[in-house]
Amino acid sequence: MGLELKERYSRQVLFAGIGEHGQQRLGRAHATIVGCGATGSALASLLARAGVGTLRIIDRDFVEPSNLQRQTLFDEADAAESLPKPVAAAKKIAAFNCEIVVEPEVADLVPENIDRLLAGTQLLLDGTDNFETRYLLNDWAVKNSVPWIYSAAVGSYAATMNVVPGHTACLACLFPDPPGGTVETCETAGILNTAVNMAASVAATEAVKFLVGANAQLRQTLLSFNVWSNERAEIAAATPRSGCRVCQMQQFIHLAGERRPHITLCGRNSVQIHERNRPIDFPSISERLKPHGTVRHNQFVLKFQREPYEMTLFPDGRAIFKGTDDPAVARSLYAKYVGN
Repeated sequence: MGLELKERYSRQVLFAGIGEHGQQRLGRAHATIVGCGATGSALASLLARAGVGTLRIIDRDFVEPSNLQRQTLFDEADAAESLPKPVAAAKKIAAFNCEIVVEPEVADLVPENIDRLLAGTQLLLDGTDNFETRYLLNDWAVKNSVPWIYSAAVGSYAATMNVVPGHTACLACLFPDPPGGTVETCETAGILNTAVNMAASVAATEAVKFLVGANAQLRQTLLSFNVWSNERAEIAAATPRSGCRVCQMQQFIHLAGERRPHITLCGRNSVQIHERNRPIDFPSISERLKPHGTVRHNQFVLKFQREPYEMTLFPDGRAIFKGTDDPAVARSLYAKYVGN
């Protein structure tokens, strides 16, 4: 370890649980963060500052002003440019730790691309905001024997759990099916940035334990904490549940694409449409859309606004329509402005 790196990590190296050998292991580590919103951006910052050598950051979304209250890697300039979150995160990390290799992936993690996007990683971290993607992650992690860390934050509530395939319970052991009925999100229940940072801090610590080889110190419970009411709970997750569909019976229905709609709702009164393998020429479509509304683009996204809707178009043809939660309306708008 060079003199400059020794100085950078000197206080962390002094911690007996890490030491110089552990710091070197962190520098060789490769972790992937899926979702770079509130929890994901905090995870990325903490792990980059801790010296995790390679971070792959996957997210389908772009920075908006409403993110800035809790998404700690982003600033007003990122929101003004509508930068994709992985790209903005990579720029910020490079500014405070240029030694870290960041692999930004502007993509929606789906069964068709999951093998490519997660290949080569030692550890997966959950920065997502929906159970659909978490069950997909769980399927892939169990099938490929890759540990992952579940994290969630909404309102004043934070939760996290380690999943070590073959050793601990998996997500489906504790939650065989997605929650039924109306599920609270930050769009409906709000969110405290302190709850986000608590979930991220606990999860990042567990990640460091794993990456330095302190496996005996890994927590084996689902931990939840309400930072407002001070309620705390733990559910045992040390062993797989007998008969679990995923880790015991090896049935990977989410990885096979079952129960996953082609059009998905993504909150914020928005609908996402997946159109894969369809390259978009931003300058050309920008010229075509100018007579119909306000349009601007950079190399990452094209934004088109015609009241009451706003379309964000990505280079691979994926689009997010804001101003509706009706997939039929979103499909119609896509056909009208992008084409079938």
